[in-house]
Amino acid sequence: MPATDNQGSFLNRISIRRNQFIPIESCNDQEQENLELFQRHVADRFADLLYIHSSTTTAAAVTNSNSNEHSSAATATTDSPSATHDTHTHPPSPPQILSISWFRNLLDTYLCCEAEFKAVLVSGRDPSQFSRPPLDRLIPDFLERSIKALDICNAVTHGVDLVQHWQKLAQIALTALNQTPLGEGQVRRARKALNTLLTSMVFDDKENANNNFHGRWTERTRSFGRRVGGGGGNNKDRTRGTFRSLSWSVAKSWSASKQIQTMSANLAAPRGGESTALPVYIMNTIVVFVMWALVAAIPCQERNGLATHFQIPRNLNWAQPIIGLQEKIGEDWKKKEKKGTAGLLEELQRMEKVAHSLVEFADNFVFPMEEEKEAELAAQVAELAEVCRKMEEGLGPLQQQVREVFHRIVRSRAEVLDVLDQITKMAAPPVPY
Repeated sequence: MPATDNQGSFLNRISIRRNQFIPIESCNDQEQENLELFQRHVADRFADLLYIHSSTTTAAAVTNSNSNEHSSAATATTDSPSATHDTHTHPPSPPQILSISWFRNLLDTYLCCEAEFKAVLVSGRDPSQFSRPPLDRLIPDFLERSIKALDICNAVTHGVDLVQHWQKLAQIALTALNQTPLGEGQVRRARKALNTLLTSMVFDDKENANNNFHGRWTERTRSFGRRVGGGGGNNKDRTRGTFRSLSWSVAKSWSASKQIQTMSANLAAPRGGESTALPVYIMNTIVVFVMWALVAAIPCQERNGLATHFQIPRNLNWAQPIIGLQEKIGEDWKKKEKKGTAGLLEELQRMEKVAHSLVEFADNFVFPMEEEKEAELAAQVAELAEVCRKMEEGLGPLQQQVREVFHRIVRSRAEVLDVLDQITKMAAPPVPY
């Protein structure tokens, strides 16, 4: 889904001169139509994200069923000349929910909804409505929530930096384990890289905030940083800079979970007669959901106690897909807190699982290996290589999209403030000469 912005500036869609406006009675129908279309688009876009989860689960079941059927029929078709040409091509499976690709789709959805929201908010609307209830209360609240979303974007961007460093440690282990023949030296190096990776993954968020955990951890892994890209000191400096930026990105007392809690605290659905408030409430809900999902998936400072859900009325049709996604992610977060994993990002969970298996293999390594052990190792190395490939391809674009969301929020907030400033000037009494 391509992220598209409105043609022209937000300010170009609104004029301060009242004589350019259609009377309220004649524009209500158009406003209502725009609002209904906005709700339908929000529902469709998030339904696509929820459908990804449902279709992926169904596809897995169908694949298992088909594999069982094929295995049972293998003996009967082996002697057939046409059997070797009987291949089935399946369309590529949709991205797994909470994977890097899924989050890229989520951020595209956010950008599309945000662009349409601005059009709905001002299209054909008398500017004086911004200074009357309920918009006079909701717009400042929306702008304040936007500032908190900027903090989340900043924290997530640095969290992606950390995940990219974990990927480099996994690549070190892969390089060592792909050596032929595989000896004790290579296994020790792989085990050291994987142990460092797992130690970093299970750090307590509060410890990271208050005790500079990553500063000490970076010192222990400096030798890995020098050899990742063959660049010597440059790679070491880049590794130091990564964790320096992580420690300086937000204050030590800053908490991602508290930030989300504050953003969702005043998220109240408008009353029946406040139709002008509905688009603001919809966009507020989308902002909170997207930031909450990012915090749950990407390592951020102080996520302990992150809420598993925030209240959304179930009678709102446009909100049904968001509620479904919220329930799914909330269940996964509860499991995450019990296991103490680094985040819900699907690639991170796979990396952690394979890393544990490879460390166990390294602890029990005996040279020469048995054939069964070699096959087992090859499968685990292949899976870790696939995870690293997905991270290599997806983390950079994902981080760029987070930055795009950041700049879009900044730009939109400035445009809304300009509109409010013009309304204030228009309402001010003329200055006598």
